[in-house]
Amino acid sequence: MKYDALIEQYLAGPDLLRRVVAGLTKKQLLVRRFPANGMSRKIMAMALMVVCLRGVLVQAKSDAMPWVAVSKDKKGFVLDLCDRLFVPWGFNYDHDSQGRLLEDYWEGQWPTVEAHFGQMKKLGANAVRIHLQLGKFMEGPDKPNGMALDRLGKLLELAERLRLYLDLTGLGCYHKKDVPAWYDKLSEKERWDVQARFWQAVAGRCAASPVVFCYDLMNEPVVPGGKGKDWLGPPFGGKHFVQFITLDQADRPRPNIAQQWVQHLAAAIREKDKRHLITVGLVDWSLDRPGLTSGFVPEKVADDLDFISIHLYPKKGQVDEALKTLAGFAIGKPVLIEETFPLACSARELEEFIEASRNHAAGWIGFYWGKPPEELRRSQTISDALTLGWLELFVRKAKEMRR
Repeated sequence: MKYDALIEQYLAGPDLLRRVVAGLTKKQLLVRRFPANGMSRKIMAMALMVVCLRGVLVQAKSDAMPWVAVSKDKKGFVLDLCDRLFVPWGFNYDHDSQGRLLEDYWEGQWPTVEAHFGQMKKLGANAVRIHLQLGKFMEGPDKPNGMALDRLGKLLELAERLRLYLDLTGLGCYHKKDVPAWYDKLSEKERWDVQARFWQAVAGRCAASPVVFCYDLMNEPVVPGGKGKDWLGPPFGGKHFVQFITLDQADRPRPNIAQQWVQHLAAAIREKDKRHLITVGLVDWSLDRPGLTSGFVPEKVADDLDFISIHLYPKKGQVDEALKTLAGFAIGKPVLIEETFPLACSARELEEFIEASRNHAAGWIGFYWGKPPEELRRSQTISDALTLGWLELFVRKAKEMRR
């Protein structure tokens, strides 16, 4: 009888997961006729005890961060297991208020990084975009920097504790002085191969971590028309955010070069990591239109990408134009507005743009440079005033946008 009581107690329990693990629903257990002899009931009871133990172990893991995946309708993102909608709402953490890149201080001032991540979480972020510099992660053409990879692993742990997903953007050359001389001397093929090794090293370190939202192959890559002399685009605020992936078009169609480059790097990642999402951060002048273009036409490079990322800064009085540009990137895969900010418009206009962009966008990432709103309110600079307007917008819409 004690085995019958255990079985009945199990059946009365609220945890359906244990019954699913056992392969039987409550109804199936109730209608199944088990042999009445004691040994059979004893075996059944012992099996249920094992199932219960497994259920406890599963429940203990329930606090682990779910992985991010593309939704079935390919319009957005979901968290696997629960299939709940995931809307990236967060910050680019590309440098601090002094202009220092993350790798410049994450070794000697780790508490600063922890503080900034805590502030971003408090403001309502669920995602942070990190910009990894090639010169800090590659000691030579064939040699990744183990210390940098270890520090990246520590960053993954910090993000997981705070439940912040990471957009890992790689191959940065933002400070020209940090770009290795050997890197600039490489041919196109050699440079692409080094970039592939960079991504294999990063993907190899991150493959098992659900905290990684995506790998962004490069920030704002461009295929030049004709020949060029410098791998880096003009600086903005002392940083080179744009890079060229070749110095010689060599009569090749520019979109074909872009597609081959994306394919090369995506294949390198997939050798180490077959699960995390892959994207590339595109300038808004990437559409196949007359005038200035990057060569990264979304339709041409999308095959090896899981979603499209666009960097879009609305201009004053031109919100409708920004929305039209955004619509051009909606090609049947999720679209992430990976960079936006009231750089050339008011915070009110940016909010108007964000709200209207929900027809096409699946997430939004702005900027945070280490100054919380309370500190910005004490400042008298125009740049801090712009940032404060953005952060107040961000906090106001955080709950709504992350639902």
